Amino acid sequence: MGLSETLANYFDVHKHGSSVGTEIIAGITTFLTMSYIVVVNPAIMTGIPDAKPGVIISGFGPGQVQSMLAVVTILAAVIATLVMAFYANRPFAQAPGLGLNAFFAFTVIGALGVSWQTALAAVFVEGLIFIALTAVGAREAIIKVFPQPVKMAVGTGIGLFLTIIGLQAMGIVVNDPATLLTLGDLASNPVAIVSVVGLFLTFALYAAGIPGSIIIGIAATSIIGWALTTFGVVSPEAGLVAGSSAATYDITPLAGAFISGFGGIEAFSFALIVFTFFFVDFFDTAGTLVGVGQAADFLDEDGNLPDIDKPLMADAIGTTAGAMLGTSTVTTYIESATGVEEGGRTGLTALVVAGLFLASLALIPLATAVPLYASHIALVVIGVVMLRNVVDIEWNNLSHTIPAGMTILIMPFTYSIAYGIAAGIVSYPLVKVASGEYDEISAGQWALAVAFFVYFVVRTSGMLQAQV
Repeated sequence: MGLSETLANYFDVHKHGSSVGTEIIAGITTFLTMSYIVVVNPAIMTGIPDAKPGVIISGFGPGQVQSMLAVVTILAAVIATLVMAFYANRPFAQAPGLGLNAFFAFTVIGALGVSWQTALAAVFVEGLIFIALTAVGAREAIIKVFPQPVKMAVGTGIGLFLTIIGLQAMGIVVNDPATLLTLGDLASNPVAIVSVVGLFLTFALYAAGIPGSIIIGIAATSIIGWALTTFGVVSPEAGLVAGSSAATYDITPLAGAFISGFGGIEAFSFALIVFTFFFVDFFDTAGTLVGVGQAADFLDEDGNLPDIDKPLMADAIGTTAGAMLGTSTVTTYIESATGVEEGGRTGLTALVVAGLFLASLALIPLATAVPLYASHIALVVIGVVMLRNVVDIEWNNLSHTIPAGMTILIMPFTYSIAYGIAAGIVSYPLVKVASGEYDEISAGQWALAVAFFVYFVVRTSGMLQAQV
């Protein structure tokens, strides 16, 4: 029996209507779209004395710390994604999450003045709580009480979220003080010009049904940027070519540092930090699993992801291991949708992603060889494709329209999957009551709505800052 047949049998590839080749292409696609985290996570988490909050280690410069964090980011992604592959057998990839790493550096360390070691301790505790809740089925039970319109809206909301992230990285959409967002200077920005060419090339390949179309589009866009820079058409400062970074493999200053973080902090403040990490990560992961599961046609007739406890456990173990190594919360990535759209249906896709992350340990620049604008073409393509999930919503029923619409709109506008889900969950019982449909609201749905109300009070009232 050859390797291909062994892999197919172990992961039940054919049973899921896939093939080993398709799973490999899907894994490569997912890795390319999320490999930026190896650079972005260390950049966000690394502190610069008197300039930027984050991880600052005595005796090491910011560049050295950033290299350590790059190695830790890869290790955390490998551990979590391997658990996803072999235990959950799902095509979902994991790594330290965006948003949570910013909360870790700028809010917990910066605004609250908490040490980075204590922040890691909070992430570690969060991970242990997740493991316990998942083991007894509590996380799955909570997700099952998600209102039906919210479940059906998550995929479309994530699609819009992916699209805006991609368009910003490509320079097509930029910040504007008057309107928040506006069209970038497309004709004068080399990154935007190459991105637009690559985007429409990828759209054309995808529409033509060419296998690996997203990979081809990303590669072609990267080559165009490299050629324009190499042959002097544009200057290197234009940013068409990705940079590289040297690896520092000694992570001993980070690994295990969370242990010292349990001392010297007031208990209530520590609990609030854990609470915030917990809520954001819980519903980011839940939303991602449901949304990507919808795109993969994994959901049952009630909109639930069968055996969701297994990918949730992979997330919990990844978060705990990541904290022990020295990075912020690990979560399931919405970029997994790119691999799913390429046909990935089993843990073999996740295994390929983990393998590529592991390979990037030996050659860290491998993960940054593809420029950010090129890899994010995939986010726009898949984001647009995921909009088709909107047809599953009962738009002629206002008690579904309002929570679904809030879920879809709040996600991209607040840059948060969790906030979008929260808006839908809070609005659902309110509109049901207003419609006189009291009997359609479960106790669990009321409990979720109240919990999210409390979360928003804690998160936006300044209560965290007041307790430190």
